[in-house]
Amino acid sequence: MPVDPAAGPVQRFASELRALRAQTGGITYRSLARKAGYSVTTLSQAAAGEQLPTLPVALAYAGACGGDPAEWEARWKAAVEEAAADDSRGEEETPAPYRGLARFETGDSDLFFGREQLTADLVDLLRRRRFAALFGPSGSGKSSLLRAGLIPVLRNVEKPDHRPATIRILTPGEHPARSHAALLTPVAVRDGGKGGDEADTFVIVDQFEEVFTLCHDPAERARFIDLLLTSRQPGSRLRVLLAVRGDFYGRCAEHRGLADALRDANLLAGAMSQAELRQAVVKPAATAGLTVERALTARLVEEVADAPGGLPLLSHALLETWRRRRGKTLTMAGYEAAGGLDGAIAKTAEEVYGRFTAQQTAAARRVLLRLVAPGDGTPDTRRPVQRADLPGRGGDGIAPVVEALAAARLLTLDGDTVEMAHEALITAWPRLRGWIEEDRERLRAHRALTEAAHTWQELGREEGALSRGSRLAAAQEHFGGAARAELTDLEQAFLDASRNQEHRGRRRSRLVLSTVVAALCLALVAAGLAVGQWHSAVGAQHVAESRQLAAQSGALLGSDPDLAALLAVRAYRTSPTREATAALYAAAALPLRKGLTSGTRPVDSLALSPDGRTLATHSTDDKVRIWELPAGRLRHTFAGRGVGEVLAFSPDGRTLAVYTTNDGGGVALWDPDTGRESRSFAVPDGYVRALAFSPDGRRVAIASSSVRIWDLATGRMRQRFPGRRDPQAVVFGPGGRTVAAADFDGRVWVWDTVTGRVRSPHGGRVRSPHGGRTEPVTVRFSPDRRTYAVVLTDGSVQLRETTTGHLRHTFKNAQAVRDEAVFSPDGRTLAVPGSDGTVRIWDTASGAARTPVPAGHRGGGATRLALGADGRTLVTSSIRDADVRVQRLPDDLPRSTLSGPSGAYIAGMAFSPDGRAVATVRQGPAARGSAQLWDARTGEPSAALPLDSDPALRAEKVSVPINRLGAVAFSLSGSALAATTGRDRAIGVRDLATGRLRQTRSLGISDTALFGRDGTRLAVVSRDGTVRIWDLATGTLHTARTGISGPVRSVAFTADGRTLAVVMVRADDEQVTLIDAKTGHARRTIRPGDGILLSLAFSPDGRTLVTIGNRTVKAWDTRTGQLLTTFTTGTRVGSPAFSPDGRTLAVTDEVGVQLWDLATGQVRTTVPTRSPATVAFSPDGRTLAVGTYGSVELWTVDLPDPTHAIRAICAAVDSPLSPAQQSRYLHEQSAQNDCRPAPSQK
Repeated sequence: MPVDPAAGPVQRFASELRALRAQTGGITYRSLARKAGYSVTTLSQAAAGEQLPTLPVALAYAGACGGDPAEWEARWKAAVEEAAADDSRGEEETPAPYRGLARFETGDSDLFFGREQLTADLVDLLRRRRFAALFGPSGSGKSSLLRAGLIPVLRNVEKPDHRPATIRILTPGEHPARSHAALLTPVAVRDGGKGGDEADTFVIVDQFEEVFTLCHDPAERARFIDLLLTSRQPGSRLRVLLAVRGDFYGRCAEHRGLADALRDANLLAGAMSQAELRQAVVKPAATAGLTVERALTARLVEEVADAPGGLPLLSHALLETWRRRRGKTLTMAGYEAAGGLDGAIAKTAEEVYGRFTAQQTAAARRVLLRLVAPGDGTPDTRRPVQRADLPGRGGDGIAPVVEALAAARLLTLDGDTVEMAHEALITAWPRLRGWIEEDRERLRAHRALTEAAHTWQELGREEGALSRGSRLAAAQEHFGGAARAELTDLEQAFLDASRNQEHRGRRRSRLVLSTVVAALCLALVAAGLAVGQWHSAVGAQHVAESRQLAAQSGALLGSDPDLAALLAVRAYRTSPTREATAALYAAAALPLRKGLTSGTRPVDSLALSPDGRTLATHSTDDKVRIWELPAGRLRHTFAGRGVGEVLAFSPDGRTLAVYTTNDGGGVALWDPDTGRESRSFAVPDGYVRALAFSPDGRRVAIASSSVRIWDLATGRMRQRFPGRRDPQAVVFGPGGRTVAAADFDGRVWVWDTVTGRVRSPHGGRVRSPHGGRTEPVTVRFSPDRRTYAVVLTDGSVQLRETTTGHLRHTFKNAQAVRDEAVFSPDGRTLAVPGSDGTVRIWDTASGAARTPVPAGHRGGGATRLALGADGRTLVTSSIRDADVRVQRLPDDLPRSTLSGPSGAYIAGMAFSPDGRAVATVRQGPAARGSAQLWDARTGEPSAALPLDSDPALRAEKVSVPINRLGAVAFSLSGSALAATTGRDRAIGVRDLATGRLRQTRSLGISDTALFGRDGTRLAVVSRDGTVRIWDLATGTLHTARTGISGPVRSVAFTADGRTLAVVMVRADDEQVTLIDAKTGHARRTIRPGDGILLSLAFSPDGRTLVTIGNRTVKAWDTRTGQLLTTFTTGTRVGSPAFSPDGRTLAVTDEVGVQLWDLATGQVRTTVPTRSPATVAFSPDGRTLAVGTYGSVELWTVDLPDPTHAIRAICAAVDSPLSPAQQSRYLHEQSAQNDCRPAPSQK
């Protein structure tokens, strides 16, 4: 049937499809169906002219006929818009049945559907409780439920005595107590004058989380909550309902009364059921006399059911679909033209933004950012702002910008208040989200400035309310120069007044200093004693400055480690105080970054050579730079080559592949030393998504719309492997016999490069671990080609096997946000950029998450990553930063792990005297009691000595647990090993060369043994607390005379085995008794006074004893019994161990092992192991053995002294403090570079 293109946009689009099909020579619909993947009926109806096809069908039809997808998508959207306009032309404008991003109001109850059951539950809760709360995630419809659901029901309660006297609804704002105190007074209303009970006043507090996000005064916050809690008092006529975002549930526990009130008086606004969602879609349209296509309803229900917080997305998508309706019907075509569920908000926002002038786009950015409250460990939120507080002046076009955004329902205007229509705008509009990430620190500084300016105004502009010091420096740094125009008149006046006060204070300080100096000079003339006093004053000043800088360094460790490190160096060199030493150690323990400055333009791609010594970067000014690592020296700069991206180095590092935009797009191969081009390949599709060299470096695989393989010697394309969808990752298999590619669905295709045979893709569509809708963002193969990583849109990362698609690990809390993921060259480490500005790192073998590393880029996180050949060097760049960052990953994994069979636990461990071996004693059903020898260097097992184990003995429990470190010991020569055996509870000494049992002695059934370090003495503790000391060389036995009876908690030998310390359990306290191991006589008693003593250890020279109590570590002089020092750890601590030089103490705690400097009392570093139980140093002090329940971890110990710490910091952070940083942190101090060589000591 012919179609008249003049009949309308639908007919014109159908006619154009027919014309395109005719250009192919009249391809049959059966052939078209095979190419397009849709049925003959669907394709023929698309060109029938009766209704517009959906976008996927239209693009499949056009693509199968050779049409350009972008062109036909534009044609389809134009037809949809024109059809919608034609359908609405001539009709009277009717109100929209959907609210979009705006909340439902009380007058919209006739359009509010799907929450009837939740409304009834809420009414019932309020009848039973005077104080209650409604919790729910952002986007669950709480505000609309309160206004269009709850309030109309309360007003129409059948029983008059149950109706509220009045209903007040409010949002807290910045000053909740001051603004709303009057609204929290009940109104007494008699029931029609008939003498009934007084009716209650209902107060509904919407967006209660504002008391945490907008109110920064804890006292006012507490007053407001206390006012609300008066509703719980007897006789109160007040009923209160809070609506709180779910992620602020924990914050509510900060106020004890609020936590108590909400214990059994809260309701959760969960996800809507499919039936409820169907009502929310269909019934508002029916009320307006409209219908919704069944297919559209089914699709909306399916998509929203899997989208957390998806109700505002649904409401906005329906509003935009209504605007594109066809007659009386909301169609699938209109929905897709609006951008769908995920894209409708962004499409609307971009359409409005696209109509702004250049001046208005700048104004829009300032306005929208002013309406955001950046989160601090929580998601970003919206904040209402008075029109007078909007940035700029009348000439900046602020008013038309606000009106345009409000007309599109992106903003709401309420009197003089402007606010985002919903927080979904923050997450759903990528442009706004990018602005927030770029200006996050600036936003926080601005919120602090705004609050301070208002406080200053409210206090009558008192001088005492002005900013000074670091706050003023931060404000001046962010809002100086042209940025000053972004401030309101009040903020500018406040900043000017603060700056003037600072200048006056400095002038006064200089005058006072001049006077003091003059007086000092006179005093020096009069008396030389003043010189010493002056030196003392200067020394005291240096100490104060050092401590202040150390405190500032500590505060910056998490957010700006480079600056923290420089301040720590300055603090120590100002005065080597304990605080400065601690700051220096903390900074040196961080993964410090070396900055490679590449001009002023951002770096958009990078590539690292296989040996990790050469780095190639490309910046947006079309310059390729070659760097030498680890020195960070710029070797070459190549400009004007038309390069779009650096891709990869060849396996030998002598060739660099770059993507070039010349001649329509392709790949060029360069010599990185000379920049000379050796070969180029024109890619037919123009764009290169990925590139890989073959293992022998003779071929290159390029992924564009398909995978093509070129021979580097001849420059000829050898093979082409088409995929189902555009591949975005490619890799050669071992030996180069296969090539694998991953498409955008996360499927992997593998081809044989010899036969060209393709294997079927495996794995199917990648699904989110959270069960929601998600899509792969990027796919990357591991270097050994055995696994590949998939980054999903929900921020999770999956690790799958290449050959089968089998899911090996899922990293659910990855927070990955960008299309980037990299493996280390050995494949053991995977890294992705995180949404919080860090780089997230995992061990691919175990799936264990490593410590996130701050990227440190200005304006946001990293966008491109590379891992060095050693797997410990991380290179990052950002599209918002001109610097490339090179840093060492933290040592947060052990060098090796000594693991026994599952179900066995480590009962003891010891190093051999030469440090080459580690002995462990394992117990448990799986171990059957055995001593295992390990190579301390490789972590490999070397020999096993079986020890019989009796299940009956394993079931025995000692009434008081004691320290078991020492249940195994080497002899001084290292030729014999002493260990406890199992069945007969005997002590066995075995020759390590022959395995022969040299000596054995029996123990009691409930005895526990501890060897001295040299294996010649043994302390045996019985259940009744008796301590016996055996000299294994002579066979003599002594019973220790502790002076009291009772159980023993812990024992320890000195290094020479001559003294034994015993912790005796007493009713009132616990004491430590020092015993002569030769005679058994008590030498000294120490009473730490800490209640329960958990464990103890001697220093190598035996002169210091460390006792471990609850969160405290105390060091004692063993000769005098005097307390030397006390360390407060802040967490529960367990087993201690001294380093061989006696300068460092290792203490296990809840999160790892802390290494303390005994001279300064400061933590030098922390080993981040899990659930440590025991700890021991190797004889050379370079290895730390940490015993957990079922294994022993060997960690390399590198403890820098201050000199080495400063050297390491200055080698990494090789830039001085900026002028702004000098002004903020150094004040009147000189701005010299503290990474200069230290002055010589004479």
